[in-house]
Amino acid sequence: MAFSAFLDACALVPSRGRDVLLQVATGGVFRPLWSSEILRELDSTIRKFDQSRGAESEETDAYLRRLNQQMERSFPDAMVMGWEQIESTIELPDPNDRHVVAAALIGRADVIVTDNTRDFPADKLPRPLFTQTVDEFLLDSLDLYPSRVCEAIIKVAERTGRNGPRQSSTEVAEYLRRTSAPVFGVAVALLLD
Repeated sequence: MAFSAFLDACALVPSRGRDVLLQVATGGVFRPLWSSEILRELDSTIRKFDQSRGAESEETDAYLRRLNQQMERSFPDAMVMGWEQIESTIELPDPNDRHVVAAALIGRADVIVTDNTRDFPADKLPRPLFTQTVDEFLLDSLDLYPSRVCEAIIKVAERTGRNGPRQSSTEVAEYLRRTSAPVFGVAVALLLD
């Protein structure tokens, strides 16, 4: 598979959106990439969320351990190493985002999937690298591989119900419509019906 997408930390939250993105990748639609810094940001975000809802730190630790193990096991070649060597050469409005572009370049990503596209102006990105929101990326994936993407939604729905109510595939699509992927959520729901 030639198409690679570097997933920014914001693309990996909320968890249902992350599940869909990674299930689409499991279906062979794209090769996901991330860095240790992205996983650190994901860890921090999940810890803050869990703390705000009153979760025990041991519960959060166990969840993050399982999540990291599952991501590593499912995508052993996703971790981009050595990006630090070029980070200082990247110019962006916010220097704290340079690591994303550096890792995407070292990992030979085709696209950076982020909902913070304004932080990565097109004129600052090395060609041919570009950004897409989660919504845009999933919509393009659906256009190219409709059956694989629909199957991914179905598989995510089949895994629901362990920590909350069971959801149908159309309910997963509706959740995405309300959260991180509004246009995709509508489009995939029409195909799932």
